[in-house]
Amino acid sequence: MKRRRRDRRPTTAVAATLPDLPRIRPRLHMLERSHCLQIHRASCEILRRTGVEVFHEEGLELLHGAGARIEGNLAKLAPSVIESSLATAPSHFNLYRRGSDQVAVTLDGEQVYFGPGSDTLRYMDPKTGQHRDFMLCDVADCIRVCDALPEIGFVMSVGIPRDVPTERYFRRQFACMLRNTTKPIVFVCDDLADIQAIAEMAAAVAGGMQSLSRYPTLLLYSEPTTPLQHALEAVDKLLFAAKHSIPVTHSPAPMMGGTAPITLAGAVTLGNAEMLSGLVMHQAMNSGAPFLYGHGVHHLDMKEMISVYGAPEFQLARVMAAEMARFYGLPCWGYGGHSDSKLPDAQAAVDAQFSVQTALLARTNLNHDVGYLESGLTNSPEMMVLTNEMISQTRRFMQGVRVDEEALALDVIDDVGPGGEFLSHEHTMSHWRELWLPEHFDRQRIGKWREQGAEDVLARVRRTTISIINNHRVEMLPADVDQEIDRILAR
Repeated sequence: MKRRRRDRRPTTAVAATLPDLPRIRPRLHMLERSHCLQIHRASCEILRRTGVEVFHEEGLELLHGAGARIEGNLAKLAPSVIESSLATAPSHFNLYRRGSDQVAVTLDGEQVYFGPGSDTLRYMDPKTGQHRDFMLCDVADCIRVCDALPEIGFVMSVGIPRDVPTERYFRRQFACMLRNTTKPIVFVCDDLADIQAIAEMAAAVAGGMQSLSRYPTLLLYSEPTTPLQHALEAVDKLLFAAKHSIPVTHSPAPMMGGTAPITLAGAVTLGNAEMLSGLVMHQAMNSGAPFLYGHGVHHLDMKEMISVYGAPEFQLARVMAAEMARFYGLPCWGYGGHSDSKLPDAQAAVDAQFSVQTALLARTNLNHDVGYLESGLTNSPEMMVLTNEMISQTRRFMQGVRVDEEALALDVIDDVGPGGEFLSHEHTMSHWRELWLPEHFDRQRIGKWREQGAEDVLARVRRTTISIINNHRVEMLPADVDQEIDRILAR
């Protein structure tokens, strides 16, 4: 199986705060190469023996042309077909800032980014503390919060607005994102007509479809139907993205105990097979088009019958996804900053921190669902602000430590000597800014904390969230571009 070399270059704001010197960094490793090969071969056996149903004529033709055996809607793929597609998928690609050639996200298997999720049903309003339906203005507020947060590298649509026509809300979401952030957009949509309209809007901002293909500012999130099916609409979107070199993750969501085996290894193997079959169609349409490895293996809570986010099994699946992506030499889709809790409370903080640390240690590269509560049914902008701080803290942990002459500080220790103090030493003056400082986590003694209002962390986070919603502004699109977006929406 191929492995690719990658440049390792920090691109985040946090990475730039520390000297670019050799450091010992924490890592998380679970699967040996032999384990990855075992999962790969098992996935290939699923596709060879059981096959995958494709309800799309062109998709079946592409699979047949790639060497698959077609029996009605069922395609059976030999391992050689899969290997050929893996060989052409790029090992890295970039996402760009709105309307520019400025790299915003480098997907090279090493860098780690976070962003919100999509399409939640309920909005937790930070001004009232109440759960309610989403409106389009709430989506705009959440996207501006994401735009303002330094640890949020991309955006997704966050919620389903109830004040726009149902058959058009994906397009309205995308236009809202375009107008409220300059960060890359990961989008979802319903069908071919949706993705065509969305691509037109993105091309209008980029300066044409050719420019959008060269400097993509968006990435399609699409899914097969587990187990082992690709719906007509899903393949339509997958092939459109491939044709126009719009980056895509065609990420299955196997549900352990429901739509997938109850065992973690079985569910990951099934999801891997579904992802590989989508990759074959994608690369057959346009060899070398950008594709992000991913699967979202969850499990059913057998007591509550819900899809679980705050679980060790979910995080183990994330580590396995990251290691399989590296085995294939592909960047990886991931998850972070989410919870099963209904509120941004202690449970939510524990769940979010667990997922953020796992993502950074495992190096899943593009991690969505920051701000998800209630297992993805509710979104909280306060949770996004709180998670931004967790990401910052954990990213500093991931920077590791230097062990060199300057860091060991033997001359400094000798200079200070027994009974001395280091506070006023120039070595301290030179390096204290390298220590991580929180924005919302409080380190004061209780007396001063009481004098300043005795606020807990959620009160401070709420104040910041509301301030961003009220005050953060994003550079407006040019008037002619804005009018073109309105024209596309009106069709």
